[in-house]
Amino acid sequence: MPFDTIIKSGTIVTAADTFIADLGIKDGKVAAIASDLSDAPTVIDATDRLVMPGGIDSHVHIAQPGAVEVVMAEDFNSGTQAAAFGGNTTVMPFCLQKKGQSLREALRIYHKEAEGRCHIDVSFHLILTDPNPRVLGQELPALVEEGYTSIKVFMTYDDMVLKDRELLEVMAAARRTGAFVMVHAEGFDTIRFLTDALEAEGKTAPHYHGPSRPAAVEREATHRAISFAEMTDVPIMIVHVSNRQAMEEIERARRRGLNISGETCPQYLVLTEDDMDREAMEGAKFVCSPPPRSNDDQDACWEGLQHGIFSVFSSDHCPYRFAEDGKLTPKSEQGFRWIPNGIPGIETRLPILFSEGVSKGRISLNQFVALTSTNHAKAYGLYPRKGSIAVGADADIVLWDPEEKRTIDQADLHHGCDYTPYQGLEVTGWPVMTMLRGRVVTQGDTLLSHTPEGEYLKRDVSPFTSRTQAL
Repeated sequence: MPFDTIIKSGTIVTAADTFIADLGIKDGKVAAIASDLSDAPTVIDATDRLVMPGGIDSHVHIAQPGAVEVVMAEDFNSGTQAAAFGGNTTVMPFCLQKKGQSLREALRIYHKEAEGRCHIDVSFHLILTDPNPRVLGQELPALVEEGYTSIKVFMTYDDMVLKDRELLEVMAAARRTGAFVMVHAEGFDTIRFLTDALEAEGKTAPHYHGPSRPAAVEREATHRAISFAEMTDVPIMIVHVSNRQAMEEIERARRRGLNISGETCPQYLVLTEDDMDREAMEGAKFVCSPPPRSNDDQDACWEGLQHGIFSVFSSDHCPYRFAEDGKLTPKSEQGFRWIPNGIPGIETRLPILFSEGVSKGRISLNQFVALTSTNHAKAYGLYPRKGSIAVGADADIVLWDPEEKRTIDQADLHHGCDYTPYQGLEVTGWPVMTMLRGRVVTQGDTLLSHTPEGEYLKRDVSPFTSRTQAL
């Protein structure tokens, strides 16, 4: 059988296995895995390289609308380029429904933003901010049938928070339709109460973003979200978990037999609350929600990754420039309340987890693949097309040099932001080639795919969900 491309002598790593073999690619698919393949016009020598499924980042914010004076520092062109350079072949950003807007109108606008600009594959989650009867009773069921099978709800932020009754209504609708629910778990009223108290004491510097939403705020909201999921009998994903208390809520729920998943991110492994306590406004570069926590909370997040409490590791890439249209909006000088929440990380997610996890012996190679690719594909209805190296799967491949040492530097990155919160972090292990359906997108520091050929992916219903009758 003639192949289009053969990757020879690499160490193939999946979520379950590690072995040396050749990989044959034909028509964008993995066509063969064997010991000595031949007959292809293109042969890539992968000796001393790891051959892994391309990363899937299921939690990124790209070209997302926000406040008038604030602009997200990422469009689909720059965001998907940066993702590819970081070893990713699929990203899943959020299509935000504004208050009063239909889901279909939000999707029409967001698809237009992405069309013709994606260097890797994309698929959208839906953010529900206005879950009225028409949205839940008509639009959502139809869109789930069309492949938009995941939704996100917020328990905080002025323009996105849902009341408890609305959360329950959304979860009940998810139970009926099979949609998978992602939850940003922080308590809105508690944050407002603590923010007002801090401002009354004149504590407005970026550092006080952390005390305005301590671990207890996340723990309480996580407990409430899990309770609502239990009442409505739906599985949920608690996203960007930052601390031990919230992790233990998920762990307890799982011991009770509830189908609760958890996600954590790089900022909770290598940043701490002290990073927000830098000179002048420098601390604003590290303001995200939930905020970075303590060293003990870092240890807890590693425990969650090691023991399966967290099934996915995402970037929560949410970039704003360190400028007046971003982190330094004029209102930011009035206090931490006004600093846009979010940090960039789409390109550095995989190197950070590999270096801090695999290279330092905290997790295995197979766990790395599961946490960064396979489990994302499974949770969000893309498996087995994505997330593994198997005959018939898309040939989305990353070649990895496990010995390459780099110091993360903004000057070397490809995202649209003008800084990285991981500046100066030394890492061991770096992606050296990213292939999308058998085509090389990036090689070393060179973009070879100047014409974006990423596709939009319709997804199956998550295997975590099931279609059942209304409560």
